[in-house]
Amino acid sequence: MSTQKQSFIERLISLLQGASLALAILGAIYAFSLMNPLGFFLALVSGFLGMLPGLSFVVLFEVANIQFEKLREIQKQNTLLEEVLEKLSCDD
Repeated sequence: MSTQKQSFIERLISLLQGASLALAILGAIYAFSLMNPLGFFLALVSGFLGMLPGLSFVVLFEVANIQFEKLREIQKQNTLLEEVLEKLSCDD
């Protein structure tokens, strides 16, 4: 993460991303333990399938986090371009 101060939304997204990871782990453990009496291979497949909803939320929140980083970079570039334009127009 960058050293800049994060907004409330960005901190909330990070929190939800961690909660989604915990949901993925718990879903995998629950599905694995539920299907373990029926066979190990079936339990592994069920554990993977139990992990998918949590992992999809992790990916969703990571995409949101990347969009915030992209917005911050675009704002920096916009500021720099405005400074360059201002210097070029002063030289004329």
